[in-house]
Amino acid sequence: MHHALMYHGGFDRNYPSLKSGATTFEGSDGTSRVLGEWPVECDGLRVGYMEKAGKNFVAVRVIDDEADIVLQHEHLIDIARHLGFGRRFSAEPTLFTDDTAKTLLDDIIAANPDQRVELMSIRERMPWGKRRGA
Repeated sequence: MHHALMYHGGFDRNYPSLKSGATTFEGSDGTSRVLGEWPVECDGLRVGYMEKAGKNFVAVRVIDDEADIVLQHEHLIDIARHLGFGRRFSAEPTLFTDDTAKTLLDDIIAANPDQRVELMSIRERMPWGKRRGA
């Protein structure tokens, strides 16, 4: 399964107005920018992220084929922990593996306890997220 992260703009300018289903964000010059298409090979977790001051990148939105959740609490993305060796952010969506997707989603769930039920539903739809005995 393939998972991807996609840039959703600067945090201070865009997070307050972010909604499920968003297709645009406001660039630093104030113009509207269209979010790109998710890669065709991305058939798993899709995470929107924004940039905060100091080149800090935070997850703000979690999407799969059935849900689109804007996080109540953004979560700092640790490149080594959440993307894996040799991966980095770019202008194009960044693909990442099952192991790091699971870690990122588990960390997002821990940071957003009020959205646990919704986020666990996404986790359970991933091949690695099935509950034992289910």
